[in-house]
Amino acid sequence: MGAASIIGLISDTHGLLRPEAVRALAGCELIVHAGDVGEPEILEHLQAVAPVVAVRGNIDKGEWASRLQLTAAVEGKSAWIYVIHDVHELDIDPAAAGFAIVVSGHSHKASRQERSGVLYLNPGSAGPRRFRLPITLARLDLGRSPWDVTFIEL
Repeated sequence: MGAASIIGLISDTHGLLRPEAVRALAGCELIVHAGDVGEPEILEHLQAVAPVVAVRGNIDKGEWASRLQLTAAVEGKSAWIYVIHDVHELDIDPAAAGFAIVVSGHSHKASRQERSGVLYLNPGSAGPRRFRLPITLARLDLGRSPWDVTFIEL
């Protein structure tokens, strides 16, 4: 299989994978989990939907979590994606390193920003509700130009 076009973006599940999240990710060719997974079973369930790339978040502890990297590089159909849990810990210049997209979590707030030619995406939190923030994830379509980002409220 070549590089993925349709990529599901999820973060901050904190041990809760909602059935609506699984349904929203159906049809994705790859799922990126931007950390704070909470339980290894979350990744197993996501793996049943599509291949998964996951990074470790600040709540991910224990032997299973130690197998997760702090960052990941993902080759999408038309762009390289850098994945990190907390964008404030970003220690590279994504554009200079060849990344067109940075995916992060941590804040629980869905967001899309472009800075210095790099698209910064946060799918929000798909886990337990925090404050009054919506429960969200995102789908990224790299097969379209311009790229299409759809935030899905669960």
